[in-house]
Amino acid sequence: MKRKEINMCEEQTVSLVDVLEEDEELEEEASAVLAGSDSDHCSYPQGYVKRQALYACNTCTPKGGEPAGVCLACSYKCHEGHDLFELYTKRNFRCDCGNRKFTELQCKLHPEKDEVNSLNKYSHNFFGVYCTCSRPYPDPDDQVEDEMIQCVVCEDWLHGRHLGCVVPDCVELQEMICESCMNKNPFLWTYAAQLAVPGTAVQLKEEMRAEESNTSVAAKEEKVDDVIEPTCKRSREDAVLSCRFEELQVLGQKRAQSGAVFWPPAWRSSLCSCSTCQERLSEAGLSFLLDESDTVLAYENKGKNSEQRQPGHDPLMSALDNLNRVQQLEIIHGYNDMKTELKDYLQRFATEGKVVTPDDIRQFFDQQSRKRRRVDAGSFYCT
Repeated sequence: MKRKEINMCEEQTVSLVDVLEEDEELEEEASAVLAGSDSDHCSYPQGYVKRQALYACNTCTPKGGEPAGVCLACSYKCHEGHDLFELYTKRNFRCDCGNRKFTELQCKLHPEKDEVNSLNKYSHNFFGVYCTCSRPYPDPDDQVEDEMIQCVVCEDWLHGRHLGCVVPDCVELQEMICESCMNKNPFLWTYAAQLAVPGTAVQLKEEMRAEESNTSVAAKEEKVDDVIEPTCKRSREDAVLSCRFEELQVLGQKRAQSGAVFWPPAWRSSLCSCSTCQERLSEAGLSFLLDESDTVLAYENKGKNSEQRQPGHDPLMSALDNLNRVQQLEIIHGYNDMKTELKDYLQRFATEGKVVTPDDIRQFFDQQSRKRRRVDAGSFYCT
């Protein structure tokens, strides 16, 4: 998954269309992330939640202390007005709010908690810094427009320019494993040689291939007089070789073992799940890679579907429910009229490529207020 980071000088401007498109994209992303988490109840009783939206509180657990994370509901109810770092989502995490790490705060939603959650994993993200450059997000001192992409293993966010490879197209649908995590788990390079998305850091060395080809030809010439192995014997051996990982090792495809690796959709289904490979993944703490529902994309889609099935309670609709039919129609017509007028008003700025300033918005609503007063006055004196 990725975030887009845009820093602009004071002289730079954007059009209304750019602002609206960026705002809509951020709203959809936030909705997908938050809809999958409970905003009213602390997630602590659920244990180590498979995946949830998390926050770190710089007010309660500043840098220099112990890292801690709080769930969505606690960020609202227990840390309102605090300096929070948005961590997006993390896997297998239990809410820390109010435990030993919070010396002066007690959780309002679930005060009874263990002193620590020993299985939680923490990184420098919990102190508001990201990437190999350990910079904040957004970074006020970074003038480069860049996107940040989350590693599916360590779950850190890295700048595209610090990945050691070219970011491919359609990156939103792909998962990324950073170079550090690949090197900590070298067996992943075997999978990467065949399964990963091709890129500038994913190049076969032609001279190596040519050398291997020549070696293979020479070996065949030397064994031309050997007895041909029975076909039935080869078939039996192929049947025994049922490990997908070993099959890839036999193929011996080469890949430059540097830079981050991007993986296409559904790549996890191609990983070997034999007992040996399951044990290897378990020892590396990577068993989740065999779970296709573990992905952030799956989490977001679940959140979107949940939101569509159970839409949140809109305060405006609640107020309308308490009005009679005539009052409801008056409000709805008034709202639609104002929406149409606002759209027409802003369309001029979009057409001319102008930036909408706060004064422009105030001017619009001042006009609406004066217009409403005139209508009300006319209605008052009407007989």
